Amino acid sequence: MTTPSHRMLIGGVRTAAANGRELPAVNPYDARAFAAIPDATPADVDAAVAAARTAFEEGWRRVPGVRRAELLHRLADLLDRDAERLGVLESTDNGKLVRETTGQVRFAARNYRFFAGYADKLGGRTIPLDSPDMLDYTLAEPAGVAALITAWNSPMQLLANKLAPALAAGNCVVVKPSEHASITTLELADLIEEAGFPPGVVNIVTGGPQTGGALSAHPGLDRISFTGSVPTGRAIAAAAAQNLIPATLELGGKSPNIVFADADQDRAVTGAVAGIFAAGGQTCIAGSRLLVQDTVYEQVVDAVAERARAIRLGDPLASDTQMGPVANRPHYERIRAAVDAGAASGARAVTGLDPLESDTDGYFVRPTVFADVDNASPLAREEVFGPVLSVIPFGDAEDAVRIANDSEFGLASGVWTNDLTRAHWVAQRLVAGTVWVNTYRASAAQAPFGGTRGSGYGRERGLEALHEYLTTKNVMIDLSGETSDPFSIRT
Repeated sequence: MTTPSHRMLIGGVRTAAANGRELPAVNPYDARAFAAIPDATPADVDAAVAAARTAFEEGWRRVPGVRRAELLHRLADLLDRDAERLGVLESTDNGKLVRETTGQVRFAARNYRFFAGYADKLGGRTIPLDSPDMLDYTLAEPAGVAALITAWNSPMQLLANKLAPALAAGNCVVVKPSEHASITTLELADLIEEAGFPPGVVNIVTGGPQTGGALSAHPGLDRISFTGSVPTGRAIAAAAAQNLIPATLELGGKSPNIVFADADQDRAVTGAVAGIFAAGGQTCIAGSRLLVQDTVYEQVVDAVAERARAIRLGDPLASDTQMGPVANRPHYERIRAAVDAGAASGARAVTGLDPLESDTDGYFVRPTVFADVDNASPLAREEVFGPVLSVIPFGDAEDAVRIANDSEFGLASGVWTNDLTRAHWVAQRLVAGTVWVNTYRASAAQAPFGGTRGSGYGRERGLEALHEYLTTKNVMIDLSGETSDPFSIRT
């Protein structure tokens, strides 16, 4: 059976890779290729960056914000129109539940509308100086050409976090999705064109590590925004530093989800289960460390394990499936290795240790719970990026904060308590870019998102995201009419 081939978007033209090579797009539910994507060469990357530069210099940088807003609103409307179709494609590509991927397409549309509202409101300020004869003001200008590199777990949503503010601020872009989930990004090219964006404003290249390396090291960029693993993030940061290009990095996490004894236990257990097993644990914000106060520890462990055992795995396109396969075979093997290592580490395996037999050859991993985990162990310190939960007991609030912050990461965190004072006290002391209280995995277009430490730097979503794609120019004007000659000699 021949699989359909998709095409990149460079300078408004749909194109194959210069060498004609392609990579298979594999459905993780049945391990079969269902499409093919171009494996772009460095020459293709050069062409995409050049197209973006030309579009930026020859017109887009001068397009009024009201026009950029209009185009972003059109794109949002098209995403809403095609949300179900794109959701099916994304679930076929990465194994996430179709109700989640469809919702993420609609959330992407919300992001484009949110940043469209800022596009015609980006300005500077006037600054009073010491001399009344000097006028000083700033201009907020687009950075130029931005590389937007996304991960395979949520391609449409992750891209919207970057593309929406980049376009609203007046930049042109080169998009590079993960080779493990590129189909919906390539489909977005059709909507970009239908919305009316000029050729070259948005360019999309696909491929493996060679493509990503060529893009992140390209000297023709002005900004890089990357979402993905810590090792790749380090490599991109090093490449960006060589060219003195600012980078935004949204990397991994080992997020603590803290349950105090006074919390509403039903809500907390639901939040713990959703925090780690939603999306098969394949989210950077996954609450993969569940910290539970010792007085309710065993009952919370039992309740979480009971919920985990009841999760129905299956076809991500089926309405009754609660968790699909993990996204690709290399990742499946990494998760299995982490589970095996956890079992050998001395932690108590509560549920999910046995591999799931699948009739479809899909990449299924059971929801897995380890209790009595040592926070110094690899199971608690290394990101698994899968449905694997480490449960750790704590004594009081200070102990919880100590354990939570004892990590190289600092992305997300959760606090479950009915004590308002404790909630604020803990939230202020957690080292994390996001703290949820009595909820988990909540998100909003208006709320800034990002991490610290090994989880990266910079912010996406919210007003803060626009600053990643703008530069400030200062203008100083002498209104005195006098000539100041530093070389004049008065006697």
